[in-house]
Amino acid sequence: MSCEWNVAPAPLAVRGFVCGAGLRGGRGPLGASWRRKVPAAWIRAPHNVQLTTHNEQLSTVKYEVRPVTRPERREAAGVSPAVPGGRHDVRERLALAPEDLRRTWDPAELGFATTAELPELTGLVGQARAVKALEFGLAIKMPGYNIYVAGPPGTGKTSYTRSLVARRAEAEPPADDWVYVCNFDQPDQPQALRLPPGVGPQLARDVDEMLHDAVVAAGRALESKEHAEQREELVRRARAQMAEVVARLEATAQEQGFLITQTEQGYMPVPVLRGQALTEQEFNTLDPERRREIARRAEQMREAIAEASRQMWELEKSVQESLRTLDAAVARAAVHPVMERIKARYTGLPEVVAWLERVQEELIGGMRLGQNPGAPLPPQATEELRPGQRPDPFARFRVNVFVTRDGEKGAPVVVETNPTYTNLFGKVEYTGTGTQFQTSVTRIKAGALHRANGGYLILQAADLLQSPFAWDALKRALASREVRIEPAGQELRLVPLETLRPQPIPLNVKVILIGSAHLFHLLYAVDEGFRKLFKLKAEFDTVMPVVPETVRGYASFIAQVCRRDGLRHLDAGAVARVMEHSHRLAEDREKFSARFNELVELIYEADAWAAADGSPVVRAVHVDRAIAEKAERSALPAERTRELIERGILLVDVDGAVVGQVNGLTVMRIGDYSFGAPSRITARVYMGEKGILHIEREIQMSGQIHDKGVLTLSGYLGERFAQRRPLALSASIAFEQTYVPVDGDSASSTELYALLSALSGLPVDQGIAVTGSVNQRGQVQPIGGVNEKIEGFFQVCKVKGLTGRQGVMIPRQNLANLMLSPEVVDAVRAGQFHIWAVSTVEEGIELLTGVPAGEPLPDGGFTPGSVFDRVDRRLQELAERLAAWANPGSRVEGRRANGPAGAGSAGERAGGPA
Repeated sequence: MSCEWNVAPAPLAVRGFVCGAGLRGGRGPLGASWRRKVPAAWIRAPHNVQLTTHNEQLSTVKYEVRPVTRPERREAAGVSPAVPGGRHDVRERLALAPEDLRRTWDPAELGFATTAELPELTGLVGQARAVKALEFGLAIKMPGYNIYVAGPPGTGKTSYTRSLVARRAEAEPPADDWVYVCNFDQPDQPQALRLPPGVGPQLARDVDEMLHDAVVAAGRALESKEHAEQREELVRRARAQMAEVVARLEATAQEQGFLITQTEQGYMPVPVLRGQALTEQEFNTLDPERRREIARRAEQMREAIAEASRQMWELEKSVQESLRTLDAAVARAAVHPVMERIKARYTGLPEVVAWLERVQEELIGGMRLGQNPGAPLPPQATEELRPGQRPDPFARFRVNVFVTRDGEKGAPVVVETNPTYTNLFGKVEYTGTGTQFQTSVTRIKAGALHRANGGYLILQAADLLQSPFAWDALKRALASREVRIEPAGQELRLVPLETLRPQPIPLNVKVILIGSAHLFHLLYAVDEGFRKLFKLKAEFDTVMPVVPETVRGYASFIAQVCRRDGLRHLDAGAVARVMEHSHRLAEDREKFSARFNELVELIYEADAWAAADGSPVVRAVHVDRAIAEKAERSALPAERTRELIERGILLVDVDGAVVGQVNGLTVMRIGDYSFGAPSRITARVYMGEKGILHIEREIQMSGQIHDKGVLTLSGYLGERFAQRRPLALSASIAFEQTYVPVDGDSASSTELYALLSALSGLPVDQGIAVTGSVNQRGQVQPIGGVNEKIEGFFQVCKVKGLTGRQGVMIPRQNLANLMLSPEVVDAVRAGQFHIWAVSTVEEGIELLTGVPAGEPLPDGGFTPGSVFDRVDRRLQELAERLAAWANPGSRVEGRRANGPAGAGSAGERAGGPA
């Protein structure tokens, strides 16, 4: 592997090594026009090597590697002992060209005039990993392989999941029907019957027809003349037998001198004297012996009456049973052909046939003694009864078509947008008023799990978790592979509700939860059931790489939106603008944003502006206006902030130089709008050993990440300046005029620059705003919101007056994130504004102060006159003063030794108070 460099005739230092042939690369000024291939390994050479030429003929340039000392490196680089005034060179060296600030697309390279020429989009753009995971998850049918689709809102995860599942379900067989019928053995537990797809409604219609036909046939048979004669014969025989019993009883009574009379209480024996019934007065006039004899015979007669009554009851019972048997036989004979017809239709469903046989027996059992139940109600009688409407006498024989696939093709796909417990698991409805409620098997209603059984159920994870009882019940159903209909929170009731308990239905469903990645990680960490039941994750990314496939797919997606929603098509220039805006949303010039909902909104609004202009297609100007107008609608907070700065209420300097003061940059997010604004960061140092005190941290207005960044400063200062002595320092750092909590470490480098300025006494250019975090090695690290920060400071400088020397210093790693507005790019091109990219603290402090940072020397010091030299001397001075203060006997000498001519006063004289 090699890297192409320009060859210049003059020596030039490049990142720590000296190039005799004048190696120079990147976008800097070119020397000569000759170009040579230089091995990439040489570019990565250690800082203590030197490359020189042996052959001055540029066509055969050769190099050798030899050690180089620090003085040689500084001499070869043209670096003399550091003095103020070198800012111009570092500003040019670190400045970015306008082409570095924004990626643009050439409409001519897109290969079409308008999106009307593009084909239909198939599949999903830029989400290959998620698509692969989803397809695998849908293919595997083993228990526990339910799917969690993770990703931020707007990436198309819900719509694509629904479309992919629907396409796959079309190729799968339909699921079975389920019906609930009366369980005649246990009426409180309705029986569930599985039926082939679409058979449920047919069974319900057949049963309704059967009930009608059976009742009519049975009624006719029971009311026939022949059957009436048979009944009369049975009754006549019974009455004759009863008359014989009564006759025998009367004969016995006559023999005993009694007369049998019939009262409301039954038969009673009355004594007879001389052919006449004795009255109570006559009975009392009889002698005692005669009365005792009559009483004895009366007791015998009561026993005879009891026996006769028993015989008559037996006869009545026998005739009733005979009539019942006769009626049942007649009804059975009449109903049998009807039942045989319906059973013949379901010979392949033994459970249905068995239930129909029970229906026949129960139906005949309700026709006792020829009591015709009456003509059946029409099928709509199973609907809710209204006041005055008579109950359905055949409700318990009706079929509740619980779930049917009648007319459906493929496996069911159910999207439940309100996954409450009842909506998922179904319910038992009641009818009635006041405190009287009734229900029946026909009032059992299916839930989403029942409707999706045999297919797919798609739920939003956040909505599911917010619904009481729903999440735990779903896990139980998936684990047991059966779904039950139970009242929600039944176990929490003091007195459990008495209701129907329908038989559970076997569950075979693949549940697809859609939610954020954070929610997935939370559930995976704390919920063991989730880990067992949702073993597959399909994660949607927020960005996608810029490759030919995604470029074509992006344009086809725009065309699809236009066709689907009846919008004007976009010309190539408008598509180029949409792609550039996608880079901005992704905060990456090498990535497209996958937040398609925001792009769709942009297309809608651009179409509206094209309509207002009367344009037949959407052009680039319409896209630009849609972006600008949307920002304008939300820009009130940003305008108010700039107004406060312009009026001097918020103190921000954008010109001049101040010691210990740097303009940091913050990003404020309000709803869907974010904007950047400068914030003054100040540092003050003084004698002591408290270290770095951050005011926001002390009053607990800073977050943990920000606190980490502050503590990193101590590590950097200790490594850089406390190798020969302890770091005796007290310093305070503050975000001025900040009244809300702050977090993030993007200002840690800014705080370090303010602290170095305060220690060195060198003023900082207030026209340069700074962002970037820093590590303990002094490397500047990338941050977020770089575009908003730059544009925010630009707008403030624009309000207060552009000088041509203002700009923003950013981490070099953020170059790929730059997608600045055309206004800022034009200002940079015109030299009115600047963007500098730095990699180290040394580059940053040199840019801010105009003084080289300084190189370490063998004696432990730094290049004389450099920033680090001034800081080091200032720290030495503070340490000596602190030591002198700690030793009362040497305070006078300490003051004399550290007077105005002392080594530590140079910083104060050069930059004012620290």
